[in-house]
Amino acid sequence: MTGQEIRDALDRAGVVPSKQLGQNFLTDPSMARWIVSQLEISNEDTVVEVGPGTGSLTEHLLGKVKRLILIEFDARLAAALHERFKGKEDVEVHHADAAKFDRRTLFKHRPIKFLGNLPYSSGGAIMKNLLSRPHPFSRAVIMLQKEVIERLGATPGTKLYGILSLRMQVNWQIQTLRVVPPEAFHPRPNIDSAVAILIPRDETNAPAFDARLFDELVRRGFAQRRKQLKKQLPDSPPWEEVSEQLKLSPTVRGEELDLAKWIDLTVAYDQHPLKNRPQNNDELFDVVDANDKLMGTATRGEVHAQNLIHRAVHVFVLNKNGDLYLQKRSLLKDKNPGVWDSSVSGHLDAGEDYREAATRELGEEIGIQNTDTNSLSTILSLPPSEATGWEHIYLYLTKHDGPVRYPASEIDSMMPFPIDEIKAWVLARPEDFSPAFVRIFEAFLKQR
Repeated sequence: MTGQEIRDALDRAGVVPSKQLGQNFLTDPSMARWIVSQLEISNEDTVVEVGPGTGSLTEHLLGKVKRLILIEFDARLAAALHERFKGKEDVEVHHADAAKFDRRTLFKHRPIKFLGNLPYSSGGAIMKNLLSRPHPFSRAVIMLQKEVIERLGATPGTKLYGILSLRMQVNWQIQTLRVVPPEAFHPRPNIDSAVAILIPRDETNAPAFDARLFDELVRRGFAQRRKQLKKQLPDSPPWEEVSEQLKLSPTVRGEELDLAKWIDLTVAYDQHPLKNRPQNNDELFDVVDANDKLMGTATRGEVHAQNLIHRAVHVFVLNKNGDLYLQKRSLLKDKNPGVWDSSVSGHLDAGEDYREAATRELGEEIGIQNTDTNSLSTILSLPPSEATGWEHIYLYLTKHDGPVRYPASEIDSMMPFPIDEIKAWVLARPEDFSPAFVRIFEAFLKQR
């Protein structure tokens, strides 16, 4: 769209660009085409575009991707987009605040990419909501004021390096691509903008860490950026031990540490007893037959290597809204790493019964301690099969409205999802889940 076409579209919608809303509309067609090209789209992709405005970027995506999801804050512009794309089944228009948009609705659309000419006034909040862990995106291209883009990729020891830098860099590799001058917009802003590409950070060989603790420590470390870290971090373990272990100067400041050191700090301050143990191959399990009759015992390693029939439990944990907690399994797990699974799952130890195991796993995996076994409802059982990993499985259901705390070595992240969203997600992308969960969830739906 040319500058005149954009002005005409704004006039038709009755929109006078608002400085308060950070409305600056890109009027350079060649720049718009180039920005969209950085997404490297395919016809299998879904693209979420935040702040489409009059559609100057959108028009370069139409007919080239599987689905377009447009999130527009301005009611008048959203109405104009609704009218423009009326009848197009591959385009969704949402009149919504992207800083509050429910990203749980997006996972079922993977592969999915993010595009945004983000408003100056709320770009940080939008990125925190949609691009924080866990997120569904495989690539993101964003445009913001130049200083904010520089903050995202800032390095230790520089003035711009801080909380925003680390919050984004912990999940994304960030590359600034191009500066966009004020004359490319209507109305012209007083400062330069810039475009950056974000690619998910490869965590294959990275240490597992508690993302929530990481965020807490970073906030502490930069609360007063000129103060030494030893005055801002938790009392336990003692700073002297931590700094010696990580070979840090006792007087170091947060702004001097790179991402890797912040992750090391997070691991050092993580007090979870299972933080370094995704599984123990020497654990003893009962080996049973197809009728769940005890045949003997074997180690975890032997059971999995020889596909011996054994026992396991899954627990579905619902919050007060009736949403089901799902866990994304750690990449350190020996079975089904990196996929989504039940709220809690685990094997029975030798001599343990199913309900005892469910209670124990609730405490070990997500920190729900002292659960009354009577509060666990038995929902169903499944026989052993290749899909269940040759496990006899009992599924239990419980409710929990408090916090959950999990070991980073076992669980990458957790999020409660509406049941209907999970249903649509499993139908669209069963490969995103452990095979056992798919079987269990399908059986659960039949009993609802």
